[in-house]
Amino acid sequence: MKDPLLSESPNDLGPFPLDGQAFGTFSRIESFEKNAVIEDAYTGDNTTDAGDVRTEYIGLAVGTVKRNTFFIALICLLFAIVLRAWQMQIMQHARYVRQAEENRSRTILVPVERSIIYDRNGAPLVRNVPNFTATLITDDLPKNSRERIAAIGRLAEILDITPIDIETKLAEFAQYPSSAVAIAENLTHEQAVQIRVESARTPAVALHITTRREYLGTDTTESLSHVLGFEGRITKSDLEQDHTGTYVPSDLIGKTGIEREYDTILRGTYGHTRVEVDAHGREKSVIAEEPGRPGHDLVLSLDLDLQKQAELALRDALRSTGQKRGSVIITKPTTGEILALVSEPAFDANLFAKGISSKDYRNLTEDPNHPLFPRAIAASLPAGSVFKMVVAAAALQEHVITPTTSFLSVGGIHVGQWFFPDWKAGGHGITNVTKALAESVNTFFYIIGGGLDSFQGLGVERITVYAKKFGLGSTLGIDLPVEGTGFLPTKQWKEQTKGEKWYIGDTYHFAIGQGDLLVTPLQINSVTATIANGGTLIQPHILSAETADDGTRITHPPVVLNPQVVEKSAIEEVRKGMRAAVVSGVARSLSDLPVAVAAKTGTAQWKTNAPTHAWFTSFAPYDNPQIAVTVMVEEGGQGSSFPAQAAKRIYAWYFSKR
Repeated sequence: MKDPLLSESPNDLGPFPLDGQAFGTFSRIESFEKNAVIEDAYTGDNTTDAGDVRTEYIGLAVGTVKRNTFFIALICLLFAIVLRAWQMQIMQHARYVRQAEENRSRTILVPVERSIIYDRNGAPLVRNVPNFTATLITDDLPKNSRERIAAIGRLAEILDITPIDIETKLAEFAQYPSSAVAIAENLTHEQAVQIRVESARTPAVALHITTRREYLGTDTTESLSHVLGFEGRITKSDLEQDHTGTYVPSDLIGKTGIEREYDTILRGTYGHTRVEVDAHGREKSVIAEEPGRPGHDLVLSLDLDLQKQAELALRDALRSTGQKRGSVIITKPTTGEILALVSEPAFDANLFAKGISSKDYRNLTEDPNHPLFPRAIAASLPAGSVFKMVVAAAALQEHVITPTTSFLSVGGIHVGQWFFPDWKAGGHGITNVTKALAESVNTFFYIIGGGLDSFQGLGVERITVYAKKFGLGSTLGIDLPVEGTGFLPTKQWKEQTKGEKWYIGDTYHFAIGQGDLLVTPLQINSVTATIANGGTLIQPHILSAETADDGTRITHPPVVLNPQVVEKSAIEEVRKGMRAAVVSGVARSLSDLPVAVAAKTGTAQWKTNAPTHAWFTSFAPYDNPQIAVTVMVEEGGQGSSFPAQAAKRIYAWYFSKR
């Protein structure tokens, strides 16, 4: 039988229906063995009414909208590809070059040993001791989740911590996946050996042999801890606040005190070692090395032996009053140098340097007396009568009074239905400015501050102006963190905050250092030093000099904040009143010292149901001041009692030993 596919007659094929029409004829059929390939699918033989031949094709009709949409999508896709290529090749070229480079090499930071801190006499206050630290690099951990879990589990077992502790640490620094993150420090020798072995198995793990701080004397003289501060492991927050790119996730940095204030000077500049690594992050060879530069040693104005004596004197005063909180500040009035800075209660900075336990940390943070708080520079407290030094100087400068202006003190003054008392029943009699300072006569300061009858006093505005000139109401700029500002009340503040207008009684309270006025112990010591040196406000500071590794010494000269706060004549009258306080007034207990002391006491009310705060501020020798001493005992009663005794003890030691 004849194969129909080989027939030469189109009629032999018979009809092939398509949509009810004849299919037409095949134009050409080529046979390859048993398969056929149809090259031209269809040629129609239907004709139009005009007799023209009409060609038809089998296919899928595509509308104009679909076709245009397709081409627009294609163009957008091509544009996105070009844009991404431009971004990678041009905008992010350096980044990808760096990443490609890191695939075969890595830069390792080489910390330099932290510099040493000395007291003014050359006694070292810190030293560096060896420290083993275990670190992890997230990018180098196994990519297989099971292998990663196993590696972290082995590391946790060595360090005696939980895998969750490690994962939490890595998560904290997740945005730094190629940097070493410190997982544990202060490792034992056995742990260090095990970490070294594990690092051969897991290249992400590394052992760093560095140093950590040991603070000398803070176990016996704990008040040093508030001054020196302590070094601790960097946190994510620390890194986010670093806009210089100086720090890395494995760093130890200064957290408080001098360690924090001068961290960049103490830490120096890290060195760099560039090493070649294989695909697993294992080091193969050293490509290049760049040594670091050590920081500068710091020489403080602090006198270590005087610090010890001041702390002992304050602790005895606190013990005598049954209190826990207080401070001592000793400065040189002519330079602003801080010789001693004591805050009680205190703590041992070595607890933090070694890695404080959760129990010890909880004990410190939950203590109601707040031993971590540097009260000497940060506590804002009612001033009491030590503020009278400022009011007396302002009244003399403004010629509200003269050295001979006198008022009669009969135990207080009446204003309408209100009575404003003196501390002494029956009063002090005829009183001028010298006697008013020597015996701390409230009546005198009520009148020169707020006025009485026809006498025009300073008023709240002028008192505030001079308080600011003496450095109150704002920070003085000491080179330690968290300095307090204190607070100077105003009429506007009272109206806005308390919804009350300012009364004459508010001015009276302000004039004797009561009411809403707040000061820091540092500020009161600064006022005292300003009066001692003749009226120059000098910024208190604790850093005297830096010493470079080549022996070069860089000194830090005093910074004058106000060359003459008030005229020297006004200052001299205040000085006379303070000297009279020791000779015949409320500070007579210091009159038997072998050196002439000038002083002012203060007893500040702050709660109706709590003991008063006790202030004692002073300077000596009177004719040539060398030191200014301020003692503050919170809830310590009267300033003329235990704080005065603490100051006396300090003076006796200083002028016999120094």
